[in-house]
Amino acid sequence: MAQTLLQAQRRSGTGKGAARTLRREGKIPAVIYGHNRAPEALAVDRAALGKLLTGITAASTILDVAVDDQAPVKALIRDIQRNPLRNTEVLHLDLYEVRADEKITLEVPVHLSGTADGVRNFGGVLDQVLHRLSIRVYPADIPPSIDLDVTNLAIGKSMFVRDVKVAKVEILNDPSLPVCSVVAPRTEEAPAPAAAAEAPAEPELIRKPKAEDEGEAEEKD
Repeated sequence: MAQTLLQAQRRSGTGKGAARTLRREGKIPAVIYGHNRAPEALAVDRAALGKLLTGITAASTILDVAVDDQAPVKALIRDIQRNPLRNTEVLHLDLYEVRADEKITLEVPVHLSGTADGVRNFGGVLDQVLHRLSIRVYPADIPPSIDLDVTNLAIGKSMFVRDVKVAKVEILNDPSLPVCSVVAPRTEEAPAPAAAAEAPAEPELIRKPKAEDEGEAEEKD
């Protein structure tokens, strides 16, 4: 489990105006809470946070958070708020303090490895239904991800939550939910037979209209 250090400073100003001022100064507003502590407003350096986030799995990495150069506390990143138009821009950070002797609940990513038998030999398609699993675990036992080998998964078969076993980890998802399945390849529907050509419509008979009193003798002078 990766651990890393994040320096933070207490901040007194809150609200949108104070947050905008912090961002102009190259800092990101943050808050730390958890373990019966009241939420505390913090600020972290934008560049340092960006560098940290590129090397970890944010949702499952325990951080050492040092506030104002005090002794670090252990914390998890609970939420990262990003600019919806520029996803790389962090707007706010939520940190959750943890204790080594207390289990916590969090989500970790699911990674599939190998080529399923149903894909390799029968042309099936591997469909991953769950990309994250909710777990309960002691901080020291948090896995960065849950890795599942799908090599033996046959066509038409699924791997369910109940099939996932991770040492020292309690999985909280419904055991009957599929994590992934190998589904049969889609067959292209045969084109519908062309409709029988309709018999051409009988041409309309155009008759020259008869002159009035046709056949009668011409009027006399």
